[in-house]
Amino acid sequence: MQPTVFIATPLEDDQVVRIFAAAEGRAIVVHEPDLLPPVRYVADHKGRADFVRTAEQQERWKARLAEADFLWDIPPLDGLPLLGRKWAPKLQWVQTTSSGVGPTIEKSGLAESGAIVTTAKGIHAEPLSEFVLLAILMHVKRLRHLQAEQAAHRWQRYCGEALTGKTVAIVGAGEVGHRVAQVCKFMGMRVLAMSRRLTANEGQARGYDGVFSRTQMAEVFATADAVVLAVPHTSETERMIDAEKLAAMKPDAILVNIARGQVVDESALIDAVQNHRIGFAALDVAQTEPLPVDSPLWDHPNVLISPHSASTVVDENRKITDIFIHNMECLLDNRQSNMKNVFDKSQLY
Repeated sequence: MQPTVFIATPLEDDQVVRIFAAAEGRAIVVHEPDLLPPVRYVADHKGRADFVRTAEQQERWKARLAEADFLWDIPPLDGLPLLGRKWAPKLQWVQTTSSGVGPTIEKSGLAESGAIVTTAKGIHAEPLSEFVLLAILMHVKRLRHLQAEQAAHRWQRYCGEALTGKTVAIVGAGEVGHRVAQVCKFMGMRVLAMSRRLTANEGQARGYDGVFSRTQMAEVFATADAVVLAVPHTSETERMIDAEKLAAMKPDAILVNIARGQVVDESALIDAVQNHRIGFAALDVAQTEPLPVDSPLWDHPNVLISPHSASTVVDENRKITDIFIHNMECLLDNRQSNMKNVFDKSQLY
């Protein structure tokens, strides 16, 4: 019997066509757009928050999940463990559209299921590294100063700084961290990376000028001109960047968070920014999302807020669809060992 593929979150029509073509004659693809929320932008995987299915649609939605062997993405959970054995008893595999999916896997019921989970690891490295470069350049090149001067119609020469020779400490040496390192290295920066696994020689082979451990964070932060957070959110990284780590940073240093908001003690960050203990914070994520409207981070001149969108670009789903089709074909051909980006569930425990 042919397996059933269910596209469980919004996806552009041209990518749906590609999945149908790849599955033709080998798998049944189910795509029912009326069951999915309208999108707000290209590559929107969640859709509008006010979307509500009718009673008929909800029954059909449950039926499609129950029939699914393969899933495009983990759908919004709505407070229910929709992918546990109760709701998706046939499920063999899920391709997610994100990389940091550990908490979602636990909440969805997938942690205890036998389903394979593959992620979008590596897809977001390029746009996230571009956001990091944007943030560092904003501060080093004093963009806000230039904007204020332009608004005042004031032509007053000043002395700026260059990136060459500055030090960036990257917390997390995975796909995203490595791409950030490559970009910063190209700009002439000295690159240090935190890793649990890399030795100094292995780090050097990857182009890092040094590798440090978690216990050395404060020591390394004291030398860094920029600190970039690129680790997943786990129990080990929860509030990893606390008041002590922030206090160790240079008063003009830059903090860029492209990880998860929970990696930082946000109260300590607000205190550090307000009291000028760090120079600039660029935040693509927040402890609570959306960032509450009364958060002092919104209005601080030395903070850049991005609404968790630094990784979202127009060709994102095309690249994820490439992975999806590859992994689907691996399962159909009994080449499971060749699947890409298989999530190691042991990381959850």
